[in-house]
Amino acid sequence: MQAARTLFPAVRWDASTGFGHAARELDSAIARGVGGIILFGGDAAAVKDLTDSLRSRSAAPLLIGADLERGAGQQFRGATALPPLAAIGSLDDLSVTRQAAALTAREALALGVNWIFAPVADLDIEPRNPIVGTRAFGSDPLRVAAHVTAWIEGCRAEGALSCAKHFPGHGRTTEDSHATRPVVDASRDLIEMDLTPFRAAVIAGVDAIMTAHVAYPALDASRTPATLSAPILDGLLRKQFGFEGLIVTDALIMQGVLDAGRGEAGAAVAALQAGCDALLYPQDEAAVLAAIEHALGNDLSRARLARSLGRLGAAATRVRTARAGWGRAADQAWAASLAKRVVRIERGEVVCPREFDLLTIDDDVGGPYPPPSRAPFVTALRDAGFDPRPVDALEGQRDALIAIYADIRAWKGRPGLSPAALQRLKQANESAADALVVLLGHPRLAEQIPARNVVVAWGGEAVMQTGAARWLAGETTPLTAA
Repeated sequence: MQAARTLFPAVRWDASTGFGHAARELDSAIARGVGGIILFGGDAAAVKDLTDSLRSRSAAPLLIGADLERGAGQQFRGATALPPLAAIGSLDDLSVTRQAAALTAREALALGVNWIFAPVADLDIEPRNPIVGTRAFGSDPLRVAAHVTAWIEGCRAEGALSCAKHFPGHGRTTEDSHATRPVVDASRDLIEMDLTPFRAAVIAGVDAIMTAHVAYPALDASRTPATLSAPILDGLLRKQFGFEGLIVTDALIMQGVLDAGRGEAGAAVAALQAGCDALLYPQDEAAVLAAIEHALGNDLSRARLARSLGRLGAAATRVRTARAGWGRAADQAWAASLAKRVVRIERGEVVCPREFDLLTIDDDVGGPYPPPSRAPFVTALRDAGFDPRPVDALEGQRDALIAIYADIRAWKGRPGLSPAALQRLKQANESAADALVVLLGHPRLAEQIPARNVVVAWGGEAVMQTGAARWLAGETTPLTAA
């Protein structure tokens, strides 16, 4: 069934079984002739073994993709993790962005992953947005466009496929398309700002563009989400922008597309009709494939499907063969130096004594997937010569440091700090008003923090925890915000 080439099911690493729990599903997917697989998590060596096995059993070349916005180490343990794109963008050094993309692509290919779902081309322009935030390069359209272009160039130089997302822009939403179908009621003129990085991506030769499960009445008066909208995909992206690469859906498990009332199978057919070429993360492959086959020659023309199959085949021939190696010492050292470089003083004065009470406020707990371990911060502090004493509350008798974790996570449904986190911060500030706060989240969250001294470290991954500790080790004398 050639239509199966449009399907890209997902497999997630399990701490107990690895990828073994998905063996039967993967066997079925390969037998159906899917176009590829999406991977979430895993030990790097196990990922390499899996991708080698899948390719050896597939009758056609596979596109194997992953969300690697923050480097290959974002998903795969043992590969190199990088700071969030917002942190990289804050440096406004295109050579750094280009190098970050090249490193990501080189390691991904070594692991057998040849399609990188990055860069994020959305604008970080809505403080209430619960899903973009630090994932975007910034808020200025031209500056973001420049970094999107640099990222695409770096990725292409190493031979992996890039994917700009989420067209025509997820930056103005105040809801998360994982949980609902957002509507952007902005004018066409305002949306033109959001389109600027995507235009740049097309000019730069991006391999793929991922759609947003978001409605834009100014672009399609029917309020159909972009993923299912022919005026947005075929009319705007194909005809007006002249994009000839792959159009790929965001995950089909998300409510933003399921809320359209067609169900997963109906949404898949509608996405192909609208102009999508690849369907990410179908849960019921058999039902989706049956719906596509039923629609062929009726609601879905065979010529339309043939064009998608041609684009998928062309993309599979463009990727380079894998190079050996991931997590090399030199690459890890570069990432560590980059993580330290992006840390900044948001306000107040930084004086980090050698001994202090360490209060951790974790606003990322809960949801379907656990947050990263917070142990690297304590370990890195000790390695840097500090003597932190983890405590559950501050009493005010000792110097204190507060680490607050507040990253972008799909299940949270909010960009800001929770009431519980704010209450703990209030209590801590009453006990130790001079405590230094290290915010491992978006800089604008500092507005919610009732503290005099705030340092921003952008995100809660191990690389940023370690970067923050090493930055503090170099700032043991008073510094003030510029």
